[in-house]
Amino acid sequence: MRRLQDFLPLFQNRPMTSGVGERFHYSNSGYILLGLIVEQATHRPFADYVAEHVLAPAGMTQSGYFEMDALPPKTAQGYIDLPDDQWKTNIYSVPAKGGADGGVYVTVKDMGAAWDALMQHQLLTAASTERLLTPHVATEEDGWHYGYGVWIDKRDEAIFKYYLMGYDPGANFHSAVFPGIGALVVVCSNQSNGAYRMMEAIENEITRVG
Repeated sequence: MRRLQDFLPLFQNRPMTSGVGERFHYSNSGYILLGLIVEQATHRPFADYVAEHVLAPAGMTQSGYFEMDALPPKTAQGYIDLPDDQWKTNIYSVPAKGGADGGVYVTVKDMGAAWDALMQHQLLTAASTERLLTPHVATEEDGWHYGYGVWIDKRDEAIFKYYLMGYDPGANFHSAVFPGIGALVVVCSNQSNGAYRMMEAIENEITRVG
């Protein structure tokens, strides 16, 4: 699986989970469809469009939608921990190339640059950035909302953090901006759950100090 259309047979003939506007539920397939819309509108592969209009303007020089059988030098391999304390790589557990629902390879430094570029309106206009970061729907978890692709944690009616996260077998990513204290945290891991506890510990420390 290397193209967005390769994902369609996994869900295109399945019934809707719920009706339009009935409830909030994160959907990977929704992002695949958004990516296909980008491809139709630009007449370019989604990965190429993102590289030109997101990664390059943000200065993310070490990041990209790499193919697992043609990884650049110094790219970390993902690892899955097994019940018998053994490990295996994730090469047969994720698509050969990521798509609009995730799978881009990033570094901590590059992800920090992405947040900076977004907040400084280098990727979108100020109005579009504000719309992206506006809580549009409340989730089932207390205080949590969803913007346009960004999780938002509100506390006492104020934005506590903007949050991005990703998970695949052998890969785990958590990143947050805390606007109230001016903090940015990025944790990347090549284990399935490797970033969560570290992110939690960092957040507890910086918010306690802040």
